[in-house]
Amino acid sequence: MKNRIKMYLAYLEGFDYEKMTEDDKNILKTEMLNQIGFFQHERLIHLIVTTTFAILSIIAIFGFTSWPEITTLIITALLLALLIPYIFHYYILENGVQKLYKYYDKLDKNLNS
Repeated sequence: MKNRIKMYLAYLEGFDYEKMTEDDKNILKTEMLNQIGFFQHERLIHLIVTTTFAILSIIAIFGFTSWPEITTLIITALLLALLIPYIFHYYILENGVQKLYKYYDKLDKNLNS
């Protein structure tokens, strides 16, 4: 998903919105709304997963402080090891969607001018 959003953003950077025809702008606007919907859905799913892992990690940390055994340490370490990549992935998705909003607003502004 990271590569897909980066490729789509690079694709949108190549357009000169002021030189496009009205029909091309409308087609691109529809395509952008469709892609934004896909990325928003992905972002929501990863928000839920990241939040779940964060809550489970906190519970595991409290569990390890209450029962300092090797199994609770392993569970805590595994959850934290998974949480960090999830946070980075969600960060990329969030920033990518925000950039898509800016491109959409730029296109919409040129379409309505």
